[in-house]
Amino acid sequence: MTQSREVRLTSRPHGLPQAANFEIATTPLPPPGEGEVQVKNLFMSVDPYMRGRMYDRPSYVPPFEIGKALQGGAVGEVCASNSAAFRPGDLVSSMLGWREAFNAPPQYLQKIDAQGLPPQTFLGAAGMTGMTAWAGLTKIAGVKAGDTVFVSAAAGAVGQIVCQIAKLKGATVIGSAGGAEKCAWLRDLGVDQVIDYKAEPDLTAALGRAAPKGIDVYFENVGGEHLVAALNAARPFARFALCGMISNYNDTEPQPGPSNIIMAVGKRLRLQGFIVSDYFDQTDAFVSDMTAWIRAGQVKWRESIDNGIEAAPNAFLKLFTGENIGKMLVKLD
Repeated sequence: MTQSREVRLTSRPHGLPQAANFEIATTPLPPPGEGEVQVKNLFMSVDPYMRGRMYDRPSYVPPFEIGKALQGGAVGEVCASNSAAFRPGDLVSSMLGWREAFNAPPQYLQKIDAQGLPPQTFLGAAGMTGMTAWAGLTKIAGVKAGDTVFVSAAAGAVGQIVCQIAKLKGATVIGSAGGAEKCAWLRDLGVDQVIDYKAEPDLTAALGRAAPKGIDVYFENVGGEHLVAALNAARPFARFALCGMISNYNDTEPQPGPSNIIMAVGKRLRLQGFIVSDYFDQTDAFVSDMTAWIRAGQVKWRESIDNGIEAAPNAFLKLFTGENIGKMLVKLD
């Protein structure tokens, strides 16, 4: 390859990002230098956490830089290599998405043994998304047989995997999603009780009907009214795994916290946020579990795929309008 297109951030969004905050740029791509590897990306991921990197503020990862290519998960194929660790045809993952191709030192790449799975699986169920679900549910929430588990954004990339792991662990699962198609997908996954939050005037009442004896675990992806409902429904000593709160990501003013947060005291709740990278030392355990479940046909997933690097900004925006089901991906030409 002699050139590559990439997505750059041109300005920091205020509120919901707009197309004008991004641009597609073409850059020259020379042959890989000494010790470098050239990769052609096949699929790139867009994820809600990326919205936080568009702010210029301290966080657990540096903010995206104006005028430079964004970064994110990607799987690609080695097309040229000056490193003994990689050869042409190798499938690799990296955090150098939002571009069609790139040159990089080998330490930026992880070789993938696809084991017959489609490459994009390693951005979803068998990748960081699946590990987020696994770590939050098993390591933070400590899910066990007999638990009642409530999952918000249950038809999303992480949520759909959380629901299935919880069922495999012997839990009763309640999933919240918006719209008939997403709710039908949750029923196909074996979710015990499904709440269409868009059709419910009172989410707390809906969760109360679905879990009349309360919940033991809440996997938090949304925040806002979902967190309020979960606090109301929580049984004593319930465990909350706080993965994300997408309903607040585009707020332009600070929002008040849940009015019922005091319940966390009397109910002796444990609310713990987490970042999946905290658990990368347990990748082998995750891969062992997930590989076995996939081979046994016990874990399924859906993907929403847009095509071409030029589609990446709009694919990202779909995360905040609820247009995706399952993992949101961009297939690169």
